[in-house]
Amino acid sequence: MRLPSLLRRTPFRLTLLFLALFVAAAGAILAYVYFASASEAQTRARTDVETELAALTAVHRTRGIDALNQALVERTIRGGPYLYLLTGPDGKIVTGNLSVMPFDLKEARRTGTGEWSTFRLTSTDPDGRVQTRRSIGVIMPLAGGDTLFVGEDIGGIEEYLSRLTQALWGAMALVMLLGLAGGLYISRRVESAMAGLNRVVQAVQDGDLKVRAPIRNSGDELDELGQGLNVMLDRLEGAMASIRHAGDAIAHDLRSPLTRMRAKLEVALIDAEAGKIDGVDALGIALDEADHLLKTFNTVLAIARLQAGGAPDPKPMDAGELAADMAELYEPAAEDKSIDFSSEVETGLMIEGNQPFLAQALANLIDNAIKYTPAGGAVKLRARRRSSGEIEYSVTDTGPGVPEEDRERVVQRFVRLDNSRTEPGSGLGLSLVTAVAEAHGGRVVLDEGPGAYGGFGPGLRVALVLPPAGQT
Repeated sequence: MRLPSLLRRTPFRLTLLFLALFVAAAGAILAYVYFASASEAQTRARTDVETELAALTAVHRTRGIDALNQALVERTIRGGPYLYLLTGPDGKIVTGNLSVMPFDLKEARRTGTGEWSTFRLTSTDPDGRVQTRRSIGVIMPLAGGDTLFVGEDIGGIEEYLSRLTQALWGAMALVMLLGLAGGLYISRRVESAMAGLNRVVQAVQDGDLKVRAPIRNSGDELDELGQGLNVMLDRLEGAMASIRHAGDAIAHDLRSPLTRMRAKLEVALIDAEAGKIDGVDALGIALDEADHLLKTFNTVLAIARLQAGGAPDPKPMDAGELAADMAELYEPAAEDKSIDFSSEVETGLMIEGNQPFLAQALANLIDNAIKYTPAGGAVKLRARRRSSGEIEYSVTDTGPGVPEEDRERVVQRFVRLDNSRTEPGSGLGLSLVTAVAEAHGGRVVLDEGPGAYGGFGPGLRVALVLPPAGQT
């Protein structure tokens, strides 16, 4: 049979385990207390009996049998815990407060030394009830054939130990009941808290990512688990939203390039049918548009991946070395367009990032600057450490620049300003740079360039600001 839910809970089982350990420990302590007390009582009784026996044998040795008999009579009349019995050479009782000798007289006389033993003493209490009490005593043969027995009733000690044992067992039973009740209470509390977490898990399994675990503000491990679960759900909901947004964005963003591609293919088809171009040229136009569309798709997909999951596989790298490589790569392209290209690169600019994505972002910035800067202008690439400790890539040109009111809009996908309509492109360059910056925990800042001078300007300065290594 399957146990009830409450009995299968870990807190209840732990309660039972601790109760079992407590009972075992308490039982061991109780046994030790009982046997230690009994042993101590018996040892003390033996000492008392030995002291009393030594006193009586001294009376017999110095004053004779009659004085011993007189001392026993006085002690018996006076009362006390001691038991006395004096027998003559013939084994008959002379005096004492016992009616029967607890020992074998022949064996005692044969050994000639004191023989100890415990025995049960039967007596009648004032109410007439028969009692059997534990006693301890020693028998000592005397000169002349007499035998002296001295003992002590230790039944009172046994009664005390019995009452102590009963009290301890009662206390143990009470503790067990209270512990069991506490275990049930704690199990119900934990079961209630866990039921809330289970409901959240079940809701998430059913597809509801907006549900959150309740927090009781108790600061215990269940609250920590609930907070961790909520953080995980926040990130999961954000990731799912990013994935959905990425899919929607790709579908939306590719609509215009596909429409443009279809229009160009349709024009090429019409021209080919009219004999203005041949079929090879029409296929070339189709391939060019397909390549452009594929490049656009890869860029949009890269942006979506960065926004959904951040920079993949970040590693420590020197931002200055990357800037130097990019300057060396684009310097010939700037010379071909008669643009003065320069760079100012610091070394030891350590960051944690994905080098291919950062290289692509820098390439987009430099390519845009060269593309929109007229011949005779200038482009400058810098890599430096800001006073705040952040690492900054910046590309400054003397092109037409971007009006201040358009700087927030120009970093969006497929946004192209009027002065760039004549240049090839898809409007995704700055969008990718922004996605790379955000994926690395940084940002993109657009400012005016060096200003209008000699027919050039006002220019544009685009800065890619990244946190240093260890602060991403």
